[in-house]
Amino acid sequence: MSKEQITDIIERALQRAVAEETLPEVEHERIELNRPKRREHGDWATNLALAVAAKLDMNPREVAEIIVGSVEEAPDIISGVEVAGPGFINFHLQPSFVKSVLFEIAEKGGAFGESSVGAGRKVQVEFVSANPVGPLHVGHGRWAALGDALASVMSHAGYEIEREYYVNDYGTQMQNFGRSISARYMELVGAETEFPEGGYAGGYIVDIARRIHDEHGARFAELSEEERSERFIEMEYPRMLESIKVTLGRMGVVFDVWFSERELYRSGEVSETLAWLEKEGKAYHAGGALWLKTRDYGDEKDRVLVRSSGEPTYFASDITYHSDKMRRGFDTIINIWGADHHGYVARMMASMDAMGYGREHLEVILGQLVKLFRAGEPVTMSKRTGEIILLDELLDEVGPDAARYFFLQRSSDSPLEFDIELAKRESPENPVYYVQYAHARICSILRYAADEGADLSDPAPEDLSLLEAEAEMDLLRKLAELEEVVEFCAERRAPHRLTGYAEDLAALFHAFYRDCRVVTEDERLTRARLFVARAARQVLEIVLGLLGVSAPEKM
Repeated sequence: MSKEQITDIIERALQRAVAEETLPEVEHERIELNRPKRREHGDWATNLALAVAAKLDMNPREVAEIIVGSVEEAPDIISGVEVAGPGFINFHLQPSFVKSVLFEIAEKGGAFGESSVGAGRKVQVEFVSANPVGPLHVGHGRWAALGDALASVMSHAGYEIEREYYVNDYGTQMQNFGRSISARYMELVGAETEFPEGGYAGGYIVDIARRIHDEHGARFAELSEEERSERFIEMEYPRMLESIKVTLGRMGVVFDVWFSERELYRSGEVSETLAWLEKEGKAYHAGGALWLKTRDYGDEKDRVLVRSSGEPTYFASDITYHSDKMRRGFDTIINIWGADHHGYVARMMASMDAMGYGREHLEVILGQLVKLFRAGEPVTMSKRTGEIILLDELLDEVGPDAARYFFLQRSSDSPLEFDIELAKRESPENPVYYVQYAHARICSILRYAADEGADLSDPAPEDLSLLEAEAEMDLLRKLAELEEVVEFCAERRAPHRLTGYAEDLAALFHAFYRDCRVVTEDERLTRARLFVARAARQVLEIVLGLLGVSAPEKM
């Protein structure tokens, strides 16, 4: 709220200075406002004077003083304006204006902090997209939490969002899935068999083969290897996909679209895309293979679309898939991939240019690995299976709230160290417990107040004048930051910043609770402080909701 009003005040001051000829007219980009790190420097600061001084061939501090001198009085909003350092302009807000955020929170409820920064833009976020040939592991959990929280915060910032899971259900990985089950099945019926090169050796494949054998006996042993593998693919692929959906559901992750790769082939879209690229002279034949001229669009070399064997590459279907996305009307498509896809980004960007859409419509977020620790010791293998840690195992041990929160604590481009014991600990050292406890404590305060017969209605504006303590004002200023935090997280694709905001807000509420008795003998002061508590509860609920974490009323 205050950001837009301060921006307008600065813009009018600049216009006034130009009109009075104390400053020449100068072009400038949008006015940037930031929260000063030190409280004594005010509530907002702008570097506008430093940004335009060079264009005006003037000293930045001189420009800042002229702008400050042109600021119109706004006694309901501003208590003071000053020039600081080399030319920063600091704004101090009236305490009554800071307190007005409480009425805004009460009025907007769950919509508080919403922004229109993304209005009119349709964005698809594609994430997880694990091959449906095995259960999800811990790394997939990080991308599930990241993609879902990013979609939520962008939606809160006004973007029209669609969540999508791309099901890689065609090609080599599916064939290897079927052949792996077939090999384990044949072992169970007592036949000599060789495990396929590139097969999936996990214990879950043995479990699948054993279930098939228990249910059907040796009836599939008479089929050819190819027939048996295909039969097992069609039998077990839907089960595996359903198990993935169940695991994601445990984390509260629900996709709007599950897009099948095999449908791209069945519909003929892949063939149509390849034919179009060839017709437009963007693909060529060499050595019996079909190549895309990716070098023409910035890639280090041309890439194969169809091998000399006639088998299309993953690249062929990926180009078709991204073309399909663009035809669905998205302004931006965001892919969340593991760091092992780093070398794939350039060719996908090149393909967007080759298809005529432009690489500016594609964003790729590359995520780093998750390292699990227990009591300071690395955990790399499952206790149950001796293999890689499954996401379900982690959820069983720490729960979905802690898993999601810990997955979101670091930027996606940084490796994440996940301390299992810390995630389980019910103490202030556990950040998700600390934030959830703040919400539960507020709910407890409100229940106590109701039991004591306190007035929980909205106070009169004049009652807020009783809020004078530093802890009260610090908490209100943090509540007012939510919209700018949402905008930052959405525009920078950085939902991890919400965890820092949540922890700061919880700390400030705990300080408020420590320093300011909420339910007092003074009815007006009690009503005002309960109003503060209700606002803090609402904002914590919003932030936890954006993170996909529950906001418990009791702990």
